[in-house]
Amino acid sequence: MAEYSTLAAVDLGTNSFHCQIARVVGDQIYPLDALRESVRLGAGLGKDKRLDEISQERALDCLMRFGERLRGLDRHTVRAVGTNTLRVAKNAAAFLKKAETALGFPIEVVAGREEARLIYLGVSHSLPASKEKRLVVDIGGGSTEFIIGANYKPQKLDSLFMGCVSYSLRYFPDGKITKSAMKQAELAARTELQPAVAGFARGNWQHAVGSSGTARALADILQLNGFEDGRITPAGIDRLRTCMIKAGDMNRIELAGLRPDRVPVLPGGLAIMNAVLSELAVDSMTVAGGSMRQGILYDMLGRFHHKDMRDVTVSQFMQRYHVDALQARRVGALAFILHGKLSEAAKSDATDENAPLYIAWAAKLHEIGISVAYSGYHKHSAYIINHADMPGFSRAEQTRLSQIVLAHRRSLKKVFDRIEDHIDLKTVLALRLAALFYRGRADITQPPLQARLQDRKIRLALDLDWLVRNPLTVTALRDEIREWDKLGFELKIPGLDDVETGAELALAN
Repeated sequence: MAEYSTLAAVDLGTNSFHCQIARVVGDQIYPLDALRESVRLGAGLGKDKRLDEISQERALDCLMRFGERLRGLDRHTVRAVGTNTLRVAKNAAAFLKKAETALGFPIEVVAGREEARLIYLGVSHSLPASKEKRLVVDIGGGSTEFIIGANYKPQKLDSLFMGCVSYSLRYFPDGKITKSAMKQAELAARTELQPAVAGFARGNWQHAVGSSGTARALADILQLNGFEDGRITPAGIDRLRTCMIKAGDMNRIELAGLRPDRVPVLPGGLAIMNAVLSELAVDSMTVAGGSMRQGILYDMLGRFHHKDMRDVTVSQFMQRYHVDALQARRVGALAFILHGKLSEAAKSDATDENAPLYIAWAAKLHEIGISVAYSGYHKHSAYIINHADMPGFSRAEQTRLSQIVLAHRRSLKKVFDRIEDHIDLKTVLALRLAALFYRGRADITQPPLQARLQDRKIRLALDLDWLVRNPLTVTALRDEIREWDKLGFELKIPGLDDVETGAELALAN
């Protein structure tokens, strides 16, 4: 993969959007520029779970400004990631189309635990290397991530559905603060935390770290108002809590270090932090400079240096689901060859440079469903891929991979409407044929073959003598012709009819 001297990460958070641009020197990343805007996208999420027009306009205006700064960068060097609000918004897909146009780059939405992994990656690179276990807590606008890890490796990840924007809107509307409302918010956060307490409480780690906006804002306010010395502690939070309840209204409170954009979301963030300190028995929390955007940059750097977390995840899944590695290698190798021939023959079509990645992943994972049940195993494989936590993969990547695996055998008609273009069509065709030829799960001498896809016509040329010696494959190819015919595609294999007739005559004699 090519080397790049500049990388950029865009973090579309529930409260703020960030754009981080960095210079690459070896295995290190050095900041060049940073943009931040308080978009409060999550505030526009109504009870119907749809983003309103005003919040969308704020977000799109911000992304247009980010897009101007990123203009001219290679598309491989920019990665934009959406988090909780875009995970839950029912109209997220329509918004993302407009957002990608405004930014000028694709935007991927990641699952909560993938967000947690990226956060830890950013935080760990901002701290001194240490073998001691760290608890990292990141209170975002719509979700809060918890990670325990050592050095650069996360060991336990979780994401809970609570954030400073959502809690502030729910419990402190219009900035009004009462003792009762604060107790309700804290109780709700403690209830949300209960399932995670056993795995993240004191005793599982040696050092607690807060990251991102809420933790930094709280630490600054505690220090500048004389409530603490730069750390976040239960005593300091309690003093700030008392101060806010006494003021009764965030619009009237006077606190050193409180930025105007943090005013509407501070009460919800404080309630969640107070619950975290209490439930996890945290007596002192330091604040890290790293966050998810730095994690995105280091994750991209890893991909360029052949340390792609997605490959690690696929290997782990192969082990977990006891995949036949030799069979995966056979199918993958032939699928690569077939895809190359199909792409070469269709020079006028758009090319997808990510296709080799998906072929490799699909070949390695297409049989993981056998561990559930052989019958319909492709459905089980697709389900696992689509719903499992897969570190390194975005939701869109998991969905696409799941669809390819689902389509690798049996009925095409049920899944074809999910395959959006002919680029994936080539991938599906190559994988189906490769799995078909290696149904015997043994190394065989492959015949010379040619493959071509043009419009809705597929041509596959095979050695006729080889076909005569492999009647089971002939039958499978005939079934394959019928499957593509149901979709309006014409799959032709010259001489196949004659081979079948010859086989039948031979059996009759």
